[in-house]
Parts: sequence; structure tokens; C-alpha cells
Amino acid sequence: MKKQISIGIDGMHCASCSARVEKALAEMPGVSMAHVNLALEEASLELDDRKVKPEDLEKIVKSLGFSLRGEAILTEDEQILKMKQSRDRMILTWAVTIVIMELMLSHMIWGVHLLSMYSDLWIMFGLSVLLMLFPARNVYVSAFKSVRSGSANMDVLIALGTISSLMVLPLSLVVKGIDGHAFTGIAGMILAFHLTGRYLEYRARGKASEAIRKLLNLGAKTALILQDGQEIEIPIHKLKLGDIFIVKPGMKVATDGVIVMGESVLDESMATGESMPVFRKPGDHVLGSTIVQDGYLQVEAQKIGSDTFLAQVIKLVQEAQHSKVPIQVLADKITSVFVPVILVLAALTFLIWLVFPDLMTSISTTIGLIIRLNLPSTGLAAALMAAIAVLVIACPCALGLATPTALMVGSGMGAQHGILIRNGEALQRMKDIKVMAFDKTGTLTYGQPELLRHHTLVGEEAEAMKLAASLEALSEHPLAKAILRASKLPFSTLYKVDNFRNAPGKGVSGSINGKNYHVGKESYLTELGISITEPESNDLAHATRVYLADDDKLISVFRLADTLKEEASQTIGALHALGIKSIMISGDNETTARAIAAQCGIDDVVANVLPTEKAAAIRKLQESYGAVAMVGDGINDAPALKQADIGIAMGQGTDIAIEAADITIMRSDLAQLPKAVKLSNATFRKIRQNLFWAFFYNLIAIPLAILGLLHPVIAEIAMAGSSITVVTNANLLKRLNL
Repeated sequence: MKKQISIGIDGMHCASCSARVEKALAEMPGVSMAHVNLALEEASLELDDRKVKPEDLEKIVKSLGFSLRGEAILTEDEQILKMKQSRDRMILTWAVTIVIMELMLSHMIWGVHLLSMYSDLWIMFGLSVLLMLFPARNVYVSAFKSVRSGSANMDVLIALGTISSLMVLPLSLVVKGIDGHAFTGIAGMILAFHLTGRYLEYRARGKASEAIRKLLNLGAKTALILQDGQEIEIPIHKLKLGDIFIVKPGMKVATDGVIVMGESVLDESMATGESMPVFRKPGDHVLGSTIVQDGYLQVEAQKIGSDTFLAQVIKLVQEAQHSKVPIQVLADKITSVFVPVILVLAALTFLIWLVFPDLMTSISTTIGLIIRLNLPSTGLAAALMAAIAVLVIACPCALGLATPTALMVGSGMGAQHGILIRNGEALQRMKDIKVMAFDKTGTLTYGQPELLRHHTLVGEEAEAMKLAASLEALSEHPLAKAILRASKLPFSTLYKVDNFRNAPGKGVSGSINGKNYHVGKESYLTELGISITEPESNDLAHATRVYLADDDKLISVFRLADTLKEEASQTIGALHALGIKSIMISGDNETTARAIAAQCGIDDVVANVLPTEKAAAIRKLQESYGAVAMVGDGINDAPALKQADIGIAMGQGTDIAIEAADITIMRSDLAQLPKAVKLSNATFRKIRQNLFWAFFYNLIAIPLAILGLLHPVIAEIAMAGSSITVVTNANLLKRLNL
């Protein structure tokens, strides 16, 4: 059967590596989708597990020169270990390279030798070889594996560039006009800057992916259960559905469940982004990994493993981080052929400088805007220097990292604020949104009726409320519960009701202290022969009216309606400030719908819409306005969420609505909507900036290297800097004030 899995892949160093792995995995029989994320060092696969076995995946990955990790996501300890190893390699390389630089620059700048000219040359040669064999060994191993598998990655370019520069010394012994000092130390310096760039890039990538690791670390590791009256601590994976587990103050709730005993205040910020603690009592649902601040709870486990809320959140964030935005397609196409093209360019550069030295020298002298550090101007030396510079300046890494790092930071920030961005495509479409359509019930409103006004015609208002509450306490109707809530009367203070009668959907009747009373709709009281006469009122025209009467007369009128969420007006205003028009889609009649819309400043209303017609309503809005976002929470909203360019589900809605949506607001807080828009737009801006700088860098740097205007060492510094730039720029998203 089809399933989606993620696998960790070690050894990928550049965009060419990830593109090669992605292509190989996608071509496997039984794999319907493969996305490889260089920044996360992961692959996300959709496959038929009857056709694809774990050993098949491992075989393919190994054939390309890489290896599978035990866990898809690097743990914090693994991240720290890899960073330490990278730092140690960098430090050792620099310690040797400083000696090489002293020997090289002393001759080139001051004409001084430490021992003698040839002794210094061979010392530089030997030290460079040591660097290649030890701290930088991975570069050459990776290059060899890449070539052996029939492709070429970034390490192939570095390997060719450094080996070429190192081989100039033996060449200078037989070819006149080549100064070995100008080339011999280049290999060590290139490796030093290359490993420095890799360390800084890896460090920045670690910061970009810290959000997903924080989510993984949120989960409880153990559960405290009752067994034969004893408290026993067990690993979380041994917890079963229906088990009763204990949560004490300061402990994490082991998994999603329902409270069977106890009351407590819980910190649910990990799930909702809301810093204020919430009160929970028996019968209430609690989420795994939330923290009990006080009290003692016994909870029945209702969801375990991958079904828990936290697991679903992690899955959504991973999906977002593995997804690709349409703008990345061009970058992927370029990356797939980048290294072979650079190899051809380097060879052509070498030949052109050999065949047309005067022409190339003339052009480079005319354009020479960059300090050339005494680069050779003609002959074999100039051809070698330019070709080496072309090899090391080229950088597909920046192109490969531009999108995934921004997605990692953006989706991670969203998760921390209770905003789950499901895919990268939603980020790109969000900038084009012209209209945001809202479902009414449960989205703009609380989804349950509340008493808006109580008007007593006969007697005291408090007495009338007590009479109505006493009758409604025996009913399960939502309007009855609303009146009972509004009375705020304890059950013990209510009147005893005799001869209770319930007319479903109409009203209730009963005797209190020997007198008959009735609560219900106008039609119910009319059937009982009670005349309904009340003062005309145009306000609260959208409200439902419930009447209290005895056998002879009308006593009170209750006006009830589903009420707007407190943050609705402010949210609509914030969306207007972002240039987004608001429209409410409702099954209510035109008058009621417009009355609700007017309260929060919504621009327009589409009323009398049946649940099955919502998707069609969204389609009409798209035809009229262009890109449309839909906000909903119920099962009947799922088709509309799918039809919309951006589907946004409120987190307390159904699983079906959340599954259909591109973005989920976890705590059903409308105020998060403008934040989601800002975050999406800001993340896509970072993607565009990163892709611009990656393309711009290569378009400028490669021609300069071809013209011989860049020393290979400066070229390597620029190459390393380009990758660091795009990753650092993505991390700047964290400064966004939502």
C-alpha cells in the first residue's frame, strides 16, 4: 500500500548531490514522489511498501556515495557532534594553511624565503598534500564517489581545482615561465576557505532547522501509569490506548487523552502558541506534551504514537519543509546541469587563454576592476590560473539552499506561533490573495448561541430568568443551554419542575409551585393558545426569539444568537490594511448574514449557501476577484478549502478540514490570520531574495573568473560566502515581528 516516509541521508554537501539523490529515488519502481531537502539532509518519499523495501533505498543511496541515517531528523546531539567535527577540520586546516600562506606570500610580496626557494616550495607542496589526505579527505572521497556513480558534484570542482594548482609545481620543473610560488599554496588556501564556509553554512543550517528539533524534543519520554494500584513509570512507546496515566505538577501530559479524575491548570503554549495557561477538569480533552502547572490528573490515553496532536504537527511542518515552491523549478533545472557545464567552461577557459592570450589579456586589462594579486597575464600560467578560478568560483550550493532554508525558518516560526504552513506552494500563492472568504459558524462566531437580551414584560426580571432556567435545565437544546448559562444559577437554587413536557424543536412546559409555565418559540406558544404581543424592535433582527409564558400571558422575551468572536473586528481591519477584501459565506438568510457581517466590518456577504454549494461559491469568487483564501472549520468546509487558492483551517475544527487546508491556525484565534499572511509573504520574500543573490552571484562571478580577474583564493572565499549569505539571510526571518 502507498505510504509516506522520511529518511535521513548523510554525505550530501551541495545542491548537485541532493538533485542526484532525488532523481535516483524518483526513478525507483514503486516510488511515486521523491523530494530531497539539502538543508535538512532528508528525503521525503511517497512509495508502495510492497514494491520498495528499506534495503532497496539503502542500496540506491549507497550506490551514489551516501549513507542512510537511523533517524530522519538529526537530533540535537547529532547536530552538535557534526558541527564539532566540521569545526575541528576547519581549525586543523587553518593551522597548516597559515604556514603555507607565510611561505607563499613572503616570496610573492616581499621576495623573501624562509629556507630557500625550492625548500619553501616543497614544504608548501607537502603540507597541502597532508591537508588533502586528512582534514579535507572527505572532499576527495565525495568527489571520487560522485564520479564513480557517473555524475559530478561540487566536491569534484574543488578537487580538480586544488589538484590542478598542486600539480603546477612538478609542471614548473619542466615548463619555463611558471612560478611555482603563485600556485603551490593555492590548494591549501582553497581548502581552508572551503571548510570554513562549510562549517559556517552548517552552523547556520542548524539554526534554521532548530524549530523542528524543538518540536521533537517536546514529546514526553515516559508515562506514569497505574498498575495494580501502584504507580509505574514506563517508556512512552509502551503506553496503550485506554491506559490510565498520571500527571503530577510540573510533568508533561504523556499523550492525548481525556481527564477522568482531577483538575489542573495547563500550559498549552506548545500546541497553541498561547502563553496564558488554561483550566481543565474531568471530561476535558488534553494534549500530549502540554505541562500540568498544578493539581493531580488521571488521564485516559485516546491517541498514541503518530496519531497524537504533536505528531501531526511535526508531520505538517516536515511536509512544509520538504515541499517546493514553483519558483524553485528553474533553480532545480540549473542545478541538475550546473557542475558539468562548469567543467566544460573551465576547459574552454584554459584553451582560450592558451590560444588567444593577447586577446584575453587585453580584455581583462580593460575590465580589470578587481585586484588581481599579481596574477600571471599570459601563457600556460595564466590559462591555469583562470581555469582553476572557474572551477572553485562556481557554486550550485547557494541555488540549492535558497528555498529550503527559508522554508525551514518560516515554517518553524509559524509552528512556534501556532500557525502550521503545510506546503511551500501556499507561500508563493499567498502574495496574490485578493479576497479572504470566511465561513460564519465556528469561524467568525463561537459556534454556539448566547443570550443577547432578556426583556421582561410582567414581574421581576430575576424571577423570570429563574423560571426559564428551571425549565431549560431539563432540556438538551442549544438554546436551552444558552439560557441556563446566562442565568448563572447553580442547579441547587433552581425550582423543582413537575409534569415536564418536551416538544422537540419547539419548546418545553412544566409546573412550578403548582402553576404551569412554557418556554419556546412563538409557534409553540401559539399552539398552546397563548397570544404573543411584544413591542416592535428592529435591533437584533438576526437573533432567535424564545418566549416565557404562563397559561394566560407572555412574561419574558429572550433574544439569542451565535456571537462574533472578540477578535473578529480587529482581524478584518488588519486584513484590510494588508489589502485583502473580506467576504462571509453563510447559510443564513441575507438579513441575518449582513447583520453579522456589519458587526465586524466584513466587505460583502454570500448568503443562503448550502453546505454543498460552498465550493461553487469560492469558484465564483475566484472568477470575479482572482486568488481567494478560504477560512473554515467544519467537515462541510473541506471542499471549499480545497477549491480555494489557499485553504485555512481553524485548529479546533475537524481533522478533515485541517487535512484539506494549506494553513492551519492551531488555536482557532482569528487574530493569527494577519500574522499567517505576514509570515507567508515574508518567507516568500526571503526565497526570492535568496534566489536572486544565488543567480546574481554566479552570473557575475563566473565571467570574472573566465577573464582571469579573480585569484582562485578570492574565488573560493566568494564561493563559500554565497552559501553562507543565503542561509544567513533566511535566518533573518526570525527577526520578523508578528
